Amino acid sequence: MHPTFVLLSLLGPSIASSYVDLSHLSKTLSSGCSTSGPASCYDTSVVNTCCTEYPGGLLLQTQFWNTDVAGSPADSWTIHGLWPDNCDGTYNEDCDPSRDYSNITEVLTSQGATSTLDYMRQYWLSDDGTDEELWKHEWATHGTCYSTLETSCLPAGSPEGFEAVAFFEAVVNLFQTLPTYTWLADAGITPSTTQAHTLSSLLSALEAGSGGYTPALGCSSHTLSTISWYFNLKGSVIDGEFVPITSPESSTCPSSGIRYPPKIV
Repeated sequence: MHPTFVLLSLLGPSIASSYVDLSHLSKTLSSGCSTSGPASCYDTSVVNTCCTEYPGGLLLQTQFWNTDVAGSPADSWTIHGLWPDNCDGTYNEDCDPSRDYSNITEVLTSQGATSTLDYMRQYWLSDDGTDEELWKHEWATHGTCYSTLETSCLPAGSPEGFEAVAFFEAVVNLFQTLPTYTWLADAGITPSTTQAHTLSSLLSALEAGSGGYTPALGCSSHTLSTISWYFNLKGSVIDGEFVPITSPESSTCPSSGIRYPPKIV
């Protein structure tokens, strides 16, 4: 039996166990998909895109370090999204405008996902426009492109918008397993107005915290701003296993002189 990685508060900040099991999500419906087969991007003969994420089987869990967003926690990065890139360097966007739900708050509330919504209000914050606008954009642009969340793939009896709820719950739960701030702090790297860092020192700290996986860091000039953690998926986004991998993309930050400024709170 594969070791599983559940909520950070239960098992500690490491993804070295190789699997991120989201089957604990508070679902009343199951995808019915097995997680015993190959992960997305490794299944060379996909016959059921409801149970194998295709073509967007390379998943990026992206986080922001925004210093001037009101209410942003001083000791945590915040969520940007979960993007399904294809396994060949390309990606699709805005895949089904008919499911561009206009009120994400209402969709989550109507299906009892209030704890997820509360968490999003703390850790999924927009730096341009309202949080609701960001959530709507992330679902419409990226969430509608998941093959395992196509309406034809949903369990019988799924209410309207169930796939969007599954998407937001998966993003939140995956984010909780990726405490970027803590992993940097454990290596003595904390926000500072004076200190600068090398790219290698930042990546080494994150590799140590995550159990050996290298993310991709992004900078605005010499200021740290984004991070992407990469996964493949076994089964469905609804209740599948996210398998961490080292980023296939290089960081875009300079090799030295990287600033990690405190938030203005």
